[in-house]
Amino acid sequence: MKNAAELRELRTALQQQAQNGRAKPRIVVGMGTCGIAAGAKDVFNAVVQEVESRRLDVVVAQTGCIGMCQREPLLDVELPGGPRVTYGNVAVKDVPRIIASHVLNGSIVEELAVAQFPAGELRAENVPSYDELDFYRKQRRLALANCGRIDPENIEEYIAAGGYEACVKALTEMTPEEVIAEVKRAGLRGRGGAGFPTGLKWELTRQTPSTKKYIICNADEGDPGAFMDRSLLEGDPHRVIEGMIIGAYAIGADEGYIYVRAEYPLAIKRLELALQQARERGFLGEDIFGSGFSFNLQIKKGAGAFVCGEETALMASIEGKRGMPRPKPPFPSQSGLWGKPTNINNVETFANVPELIRLGAAGFSSIGTQGSTGTKVFALTGKIANTGLVEVPMGLSLREVIYDIGGGVPGGGQLKAVQIGGPSGGCIPAELLDLPIDYESLRSVGAMMGSGGMVVMDQSTCMVDVARFFLRFTQHESCGKCTSCREGTKRMLEILDRICSGEGREGDLELLEELGHHIRDTSLCQLGGSAPNPVLSTLQYFRAEYEAHIKDKRCPANVCAGMGAPFAIDGQLCIGCGLCIRACPVGAVSGERRKPHSIDPEACILCGACAAKCPVHAIAQGA
Repeated sequence: MKNAAELRELRTALQQQAQNGRAKPRIVVGMGTCGIAAGAKDVFNAVVQEVESRRLDVVVAQTGCIGMCQREPLLDVELPGGPRVTYGNVAVKDVPRIIASHVLNGSIVEELAVAQFPAGELRAENVPSYDELDFYRKQRRLALANCGRIDPENIEEYIAAGGYEACVKALTEMTPEEVIAEVKRAGLRGRGGAGFPTGLKWELTRQTPSTKKYIICNADEGDPGAFMDRSLLEGDPHRVIEGMIIGAYAIGADEGYIYVRAEYPLAIKRLELALQQARERGFLGEDIFGSGFSFNLQIKKGAGAFVCGEETALMASIEGKRGMPRPKPPFPSQSGLWGKPTNINNVETFANVPELIRLGAAGFSSIGTQGSTGTKVFALTGKIANTGLVEVPMGLSLREVIYDIGGGVPGGGQLKAVQIGGPSGGCIPAELLDLPIDYESLRSVGAMMGSGGMVVMDQSTCMVDVARFFLRFTQHESCGKCTSCREGTKRMLEILDRICSGEGREGDLELLEELGHHIRDTSLCQLGGSAPNPVLSTLQYFRAEYEAHIKDKRCPANVCAGMGAPFAIDGQLCIGCGLCIRACPVGAVSGERRKPHSIDPEACILCGACAAKCPVHAIAQGA
């Protein structure tokens, strides 16, 4: 691609081609990792086979994650001049029916659709758009604008959707200083952690004199329950590449890396293909769009160390060293990769850049709040009806995300807490659900935005066990370089293990707080600096649960083995299979085959092995 005019001509031609393609029925299957894991590949193959066997003139395509992960596999049908209808939880056996009924006869298979429609003839006005569905109504998709809408392996679909338009504008109509000023005015903050102003980080890197500079995309997503970066890279890799090109132009870098963990094979595959396509089109390489700016980009696969999400450890890994943090200053903007000025942002930050340039600073900053502009992508998981990938304007309340988008706790259960920010974040109690989602508000209650994990917990969750789970993760992932993190998290974990096994003692809670504050204040990097957050936040809001474990030797949620009421069997549910008898390590379970069994409460050691094996869920504590 020699210049901007050629790109605009190509876009016009592709849009006309897409318009002509709408004269044919179109079937699109969600083929992100979530969809494939649920069986989307088999559904896709079944669609192809059915279309071919019927000799239908139908377009069959793939897309990335649409966001409604709880309804995977997802399949969209769009008839010429008609609405786009999404089917959820589609099985291979459903494909012939959908094609025969909807594609051939225009009749929606209502029980498989993600929304219910008025009876009668299929008309556009009958079918709600995505924005009208409950799951999307309060979302605002900027970074995810193309995810679930285009084929991520087809650069032409990205271009037809406006792709690389912002890149043309930045490289041919703006100076690097003007790009940085626009990002600063827009108020874009880093989406990967503490929310450092992106424009300021770019400015500091540009101002550092050097003939060689680097730009890095941190895609080392390792938080439990987080899949935002993966879904973005799988669903719209060119958006991230375009954001990196603009960022490289702004800071004066001619070389960049996308650091992505090797556990993301589909994301890597689509990134490699996108980079190849971008090079072939001239979007990467020498003299991009005739601007005189040259830039090359490559992928670095990480081995899965959580600490490599920390920027100095990440750079050490790229250099071929063990991924361990180093003291700052000097900051990467001063001395980063191989000692050269380096800028690092995460996947979502770069994905926002093209939309920011397209909307302009005023348009972008009109979304969200004054101090936290734009949107934030969250992975909504846990005890929630609608698990999935959501993007909401900053300032929306936790309650709106959990209930209006997520559908609340399944079965009308009672929400207990929300863990936000991953293992480095904090647990927010139900009474604070009206808290707006922005950097300062979350920090004020002991949590943090982090990369965007949001885990919902109900009353069956033990908050002491939750704190132990996240601390076990960060303790295991500690690189061991600094004593406070290496030894401090180990001592905290030992105390939590003791409390959860019924051996907690007076003074443990005060010791946990003392250790937590010390680790947070003295650790070398933010892995250690934030590792105590889940413990400290649960101690702040759920101290009574800790005290019940220690003083009463009781787990209020009946989760911690060895504590609480003995297990018992519901005789009306028990089918007498005998699995619980074989699972019990102390012989506390007895009964004849195909007759209700029973548990001796005096012999029960509360290990829960019987309940774990019961196929009909007839065993519970205190049942």
